Amino acid sequence: MPADHFDLRTRIDALHGYLDLDAKTREREELEMTSAQPGFWDKAAQAQGLLKKMAMLKGWIDSWTALDQRLRDLVELKELAEMEADLGLLASLEKDGELLEKDLYAFELKKMLDGDDDGRDAILSVTPGAGGTEAQDWAMMLMRQYQRWMERRGFQCSVLDLQDGEEAGIKGVTFEVKGEYAYGFLRPEIGVHRLVRISPYDSNARRHTSFASVYAYPVVEDAEIPELKMEDMRVDTYRAQGAGGQHVNKTESAVRMTHLTTGIVVSCQTERSQIQNRESCLKMMRAKLYQYYRDEEAKKRDDKKEKKLKIEWGSQIRSYVLDDRRVKDIRTGVETSDTEAVLDGDIDGFINAYLLMEAEKAKDK
Repeated sequence: MPADHFDLRTRIDALHGYLDLDAKTREREELEMTSAQPGFWDKAAQAQGLLKKMAMLKGWIDSWTALDQRLRDLVELKELAEMEADLGLLASLEKDGELLEKDLYAFELKKMLDGDDDGRDAILSVTPGAGGTEAQDWAMMLMRQYQRWMERRGFQCSVLDLQDGEEAGIKGVTFEVKGEYAYGFLRPEIGVHRLVRISPYDSNARRHTSFASVYAYPVVEDAEIPELKMEDMRVDTYRAQGAGGQHVNKTESAVRMTHLTTGIVVSCQTERSQIQNRESCLKMMRAKLYQYYRDEEAKKRDDKKEKKLKIEWGSQIRSYVLDDRRVKDIRTGVETSDTEAVLDGDIDGFINAYLLMEAEKAKDK
């Protein structure tokens, strides 16, 4: 095996304690008892949330148990193969050990996603900064980057809102991302992304700097959210438009929803049906209001860790310098020269490094 089995055993045992699997087992049993009570489905959204939590707890427990059993089997088979000098079996076990170590590393990364919302689906938005066509083109490049990343991870992705740029690129895009720990993995991407390149839109071939902001919100269908009532909303309808302002729909199917208390605005024009666009707006509004009230509570508690979750414009997290072939994450220092791979969705190295850094900081507190 690539690593000493004592090292693998130490890491697996450490995970059991870190994850507090005994407590997770008790919590799952309590939730199962609750789900068996009469009237459990009276509040469908809360019931769905509880079942999702049960499934998540089961996932942690089953994943650890499977890793533990695989190591036990490998150690036992290796001892047998060494006694019988079975070189073929030893070679096969070497490959199995490499796969076990790879899966263990992935599970160790996943354990860092222990925030209250990390296991949820996500709403992801990309918005260009000032700079017209250049910035809008950069926003579209980021949109494609995240689409490719989602494909790589096997996440389901649907566009809730897309506004085309006047000449090229986009004025903004909002996705719904469904998958295991979608929000937890997208949370490290929140912030401002900076692009430096020789502009294809500049006839003098000058170097341009562009910015785009990325934000992720957890999807919270099961959460109680204050002031989420239709009387607190202004709903406007208008004709959906395509690139260059061209009308793509002769009816007022596009919907813009404004929360009157907070001023939060969401819009959707991707569906032909006004009812579907309205439903998408409500989903986005729930997510944004949930995050808004979390941030407000964090301010009241003066919780510095929570405050960091709210990334303001100007909080640059990553630079993409294309003519120098360099992408660097400002927070972790992780850097690569393979700009094409990054823009094709290979961003797990940046995400994993941020999660590791976050875990180390949490350990020091």
